Amino acid sequence: MSDTAAPSRPTRRNHAVFDDEMEARGFDFGLLGRLMHWMKPYRRMGLLSIVFVLLAASAAVLAPIIVSRVVVDGILLPASNEGAPDFGQKALNGFLSDMLTVHPIVSACMLYGLWTLLWAVFGHGFRILLARTVLNGLRDLRRDLFAHLENLPSSFYDRVAVGRVMTRLTNDVETLFELLAGFGVLLGEFVPFFVAVSVMLALNPALTFELMLLLPVAALATWIFRRVSRQVYRGIRSSLSRLNENLQENLSGIEIVQLYGREKINYDRYTEINDENRFQESLAVRIESYYGPAMDSMAFLAMAAIVWFGGNHVLSGAATLGSVILFAQFADMMFRPIVAMGEQWNVVFRAMASCERIFQALDWDETLQRPAEPKPLPAGLTGHVRFNHLTFGYAPDTTILKDVSFDIAPGERIAIVGPTGSGKTSLIRLLCRFYDVPAGSILIDGIDIMDVEPGEIRKRIGVVLQDFHIFSGTVYDNIILGNPKVTREDARRAARLVHADPFIRLLPQGYDTVLTERGRNLSHGQRQLLAFARVLAMDPEVLILDEATASIDTETELIIQDALAKVTEGRTSIIIAHRLQTIREANRIVVLASGEVREIGTHEELMAQGGLYKTLYELQVQDMNPETRSS
Repeated sequence: MSDTAAPSRPTRRNHAVFDDEMEARGFDFGLLGRLMHWMKPYRRMGLLSIVFVLLAASAAVLAPIIVSRVVVDGILLPASNEGAPDFGQKALNGFLSDMLTVHPIVSACMLYGLWTLLWAVFGHGFRILLARTVLNGLRDLRRDLFAHLENLPSSFYDRVAVGRVMTRLTNDVETLFELLAGFGVLLGEFVPFFVAVSVMLALNPALTFELMLLLPVAALATWIFRRVSRQVYRGIRSSLSRLNENLQENLSGIEIVQLYGREKINYDRYTEINDENRFQESLAVRIESYYGPAMDSMAFLAMAAIVWFGGNHVLSGAATLGSVILFAQFADMMFRPIVAMGEQWNVVFRAMASCERIFQALDWDETLQRPAEPKPLPAGLTGHVRFNHLTFGYAPDTTILKDVSFDIAPGERIAIVGPTGSGKTSLIRLLCRFYDVPAGSILIDGIDIMDVEPGEIRKRIGVVLQDFHIFSGTVYDNIILGNPKVTREDARRAARLVHADPFIRLLPQGYDTVLTERGRNLSHGQRQLLAFARVLAMDPEVLILDEATASIDTETELIIQDALAKVTEGRTSIIIAHRLQTIREANRIVVLASGEVREIGTHEELMAQGGLYKTLYELQVQDMNPETRSS
């Protein structure tokens, strides 16, 4: 193995494509077909919903036939019943009348009630099954997307805002529900449309064609409306998004707002965005107020056409009165699909953008290099860590660490110090295998970490960060973090070791106390002690403390100092800290500056050298002693 290796140079990727704005997209059958992959496991339920909508449409058509062809043409005006089809309803009504020995009008009412009931039952079943199919599929899609996002490396989240990623799981998936549910709405409207048109053609083709001349006019009106409203609704979404962003920004920083007296400035800015939103909403209302009456007028025109043309057909003997009444009842079925399609137009375009964004996230292939044949870390890990000419940069054109080399002996307690931006935390993140490094540049017990699965390394290294995270759940849950190997007694032992057990026992339910968001029902020091207990419960061979005591008050720090001494005994420990006591008690100190190792030695050795460490140390002493600073 060569002593030097090429620097780790991450691949340049265009992370800017993760944009929150929803731009209009053309309809893409490829995206829709790919989306169907998540619906495939529930295809039986989906097919059953289609059967239900067909049955509902048939019942919706047969009910008006009972009124028009059976009652009007068959009972009230039987002379006009010759020649026109009744789809077996007259015979069925006669059979029911004879069987129940009731008047044909009574049996016709019973049949009408039956078809109406079946229409409602099958229609309800269609909507329920369709919703379950869509929700189940999108649940699986959201689960797969979440799993993929969880496995993306830290380098991805260094460049993409978490809020943008969350939009994929929330807004975009919800928009897909609107899309698929919208297709269900269209299916529920167009199936009765085609069934009704088929019946109308069978009854009177001439009157049907005369009535259908109005459909292109209605379709054109809908197309114009949606073309105009699309830009308006986009403006509404944009202004509403900026309203929410402005509100969140100001309320989350309310203390700064009030400290610097920005209430009036922020109020004026919010009012400006709010007025823009009001203008866009008002414009949408005006457009809708034109479209609604226009479509109502189409329905009235259709009714007038039926009366005019149908009346002439009745007078000439070309149609029965019942047929004309049936046409009047079917007129609504003819225009509702046009209106529904117009209502779903914007949803389709918005959903295509969401669909593209979701698959963009799913297809994002940024990942850590994984060995073809991973090497296992030994069961009895000694914790010997070696940095061997490590050079690294987060981006191709930057270098954070430059030819870093030093060894950490098994059980050694080493401190890493240096100015801000010197690369201390980067060194730790690389050791925990959050990024790819050059082969042979970091070794644990002589094994190259690039030859080991990243998850295996993180199981053997415990890290306590200054910016730690408390999850929703109980105190016990936050200690074990779902690790089945950690028992309740292990959690208690770890808590006792870092002196967290006393305050935990004083909580209302002890270890079963539910913590609020980010652990706000604990003090900062208590949360930090909980973070120590969390790491110690997993009993790692290598312990890393990254400024872990920086935010703890002096009293709390004294409580955990003796615990840290016990915990680090016989365990390889890497401590990034600025507290004097923590630094001085380390076996050795590594001084970093501008990504390079400047000095290595004990506290006494480095102070004797009179280099960078002595300067940093004396500056900290001055900060802690005002009298010294003022002299």
